[in-house]
Amino acid sequence: MANMIIASNKTQITSPPTPKSTLCLLPPHFHNQDPQFSLSITPKTLTSAAALAAATPLPSLPEEFEKAQLFYFDLTLPTIAAEFLFLMFTLDKLHYSLLGTSWTKEMLRLSVKDTSTKVKQLEEQAVVVMRAARAEISAALNKMKKETTTVVDAKLAEGRKVEAELQRHWRS
Repeated sequence: MANMIIASNKTQITSPPTPKSTLCLLPPHFHNQDPQFSLSITPKTLTSAAALAAATPLPSLPEEFEKAQLFYFDLTLPTIAAEFLFLMFTLDKLHYSLLGTSWTKEMLRLSVKDTSTKVKQLEEQAVVVMRAARAEISAALNKMKKETTTVVDAKLAEGRKVEAELQRHWRS
């Protein structure tokens, strides 16, 4: 574990420091080979590497964004707008105008011509039917009224007979 670099912000527990501590970047199975090929990192090399990384300028972000842009709107947007208008125009002229003319012809074919005489005949028939229905209803109501009055008169006559008997019974 002391032979590997671990990136962590926690303090690692290792063996006691030696006067010159060196960390090898190579895996453990390379340690038995020639020591002149091993890489070692000292605090001085870490400091110089950090200074070099800090001094390196960051890539220009607007240039990177331009490279990653999906559309070039300065040219793409007007092109798409013109294409959209062209398609709308062709659809209108080739499809919808033909559909509109055929629709208009069909509506004219099915349209109402001169039906005023037919309407008058239907109105007269409706008046005749309504008069007949009213007459039939009034006849049925009069019949029901006569039947009801005969039933009520019969019950009243019966009630008067009972009342007359009761009065005779009380007087005697």
